[in-house]
Amino acid sequence: MKPHMEVLIIEDNRINLKLMTYLVQAAGIAVTTAADGERGLELAALRRPDLIICDVCLPGLDGFQVASALKAQPELKDIPLVAVTALAMPGDRERLLQEGFDYYICKPIEPEHFSALISALIVRRKRNG
Repeated sequence: MKPHMEVLIIEDNRINLKLMTYLVQAAGIAVTTAADGERGLELAALRRPDLIICDVCLPGLDGFQVASALKAQPELKDIPLVAVTALAMPGDRERLLQEGFDYYICKPIEPEHFSALISALIVRRKRNG
């Protein structure tokens, strides 16, 4: 078992990335980041994080393609995958969950809601880990 918990954040917007990184690190959790889907998949395979947070609208591989690729790999498919997106039309949440995401957070990010969800997922991962 790894000595600490780690979250991979895949996000191309520097401001959102900085906010999410700060919130996760404030909870005492290590963070690895990627600015695009391709690098995110590489880091997921290399690091095998405890949780992956992924923007849906990414350059290159979008979040749906990242989710599909992660869920197709036996060693990565059980890592909880959180969509972070501005998609808020009726049916978007359901589509994200059908496409492989396990959880959904709307942008703009509300720090308290984001931190509570991430902390709950990490605690669950530790318990099941």
